[in-house]
Amino acid sequence: MDVLVLGAGVVGLTTAVTLVEAGHSVRVQAADPPEATTSAAAGALWGPWLVEPRDRVHSWAAHTLHVLTELAETPGTGVRLASGNDVSPVEHQSPHWFSLLPDVRPSMVNERPAGYAHGVHYTAPLVNMPRHLAYLVDRLQRSDVDIEITAVESLDEARSAAPIVVNCTGLGAGKLADDDQVFPIRGQQLVVSNPGIAEFLEVDTGESPDLIAIYPHGDHVVLGGTAERGSWNRAPDPTTAETILARCAAVQPLLRDAAVLEHRVGLRPTRPEIRLEEQFNGTGRIIHNYGHGGAGVSVAWGCAATVSDMVSRQ
Repeated sequence: MDVLVLGAGVVGLTTAVTLVEAGHSVRVQAADPPEATTSAAAGALWGPWLVEPRDRVHSWAAHTLHVLTELAETPGTGVRLASGNDVSPVEHQSPHWFSLLPDVRPSMVNERPAGYAHGVHYTAPLVNMPRHLAYLVDRLQRSDVDIEITAVESLDEARSAAPIVVNCTGLGAGKLADDDQVFPIRGQQLVVSNPGIAEFLEVDTGESPDLIAIYPHGDHVVLGGTAERGSWNRAPDPTTAETILARCAAVQPLLRDAAVLEHRVGLRPTRPEIRLEEQFNGTGRIIHNYGHGGAGVSVAWGCAATVSDMVSRQ
């Protein structure tokens, strides 16, 4: 084995796929199976919101956009291209990554909920995360990559198993890499039946931890949500779920009678900047790839390509 990848969220699985398909012998080890990771709870619309450093994120997001757009053409990947609106009550500067999208335009009055004077309409990859994670696992299994669900206790332990370790442990990297800059931003989301919604909707709620996001996935819709900085609580809160549905139904009345199908909670592994760098010592190499916050699905393939380049330079 050349490389041991730690972590089975979207960043870890994407990294493992990229490495094995570049010709490396890879094994994945993770504390939680893919379906129990924060990635599985995501909405998940491409768009690297609130993640740094900007220049590297822009490059990683562009590569990821390209890969996800190609995957949207293949059935069973969990990825499709969706159109929708990002709206706000007041005009604000568009994020830098809008320049990567081919069809951004001002939204029309009839495309915005009442009370929102500004908005943009665009098309981007929208990912059904449970299905996408299953696709990535299947892609690894077709390459004979083992996924071992066992927590690693230390990076020293991991280094004894392979000459190169790629640390994609997300929030777990805080303890594993002794990094006190890692912290959670709790996200609770609600999955409801789809009453006929075709386009996504994201609402600018400023600095509030109470978000409004509507992501349609065929027969169901993922509704967001929350952004609770510093909360480690992974249990769904019924009152929070009720308020999420109420906020979303206020901007999309079709949701008022939607049936609740599932509650999801994930802890976004946040850091002032994504950590993607090599660490050398006498017993091997560690490549850290964590701290993606809520942008994991938006930069995963780009970060994986950078990791692959690092591994190939050995």
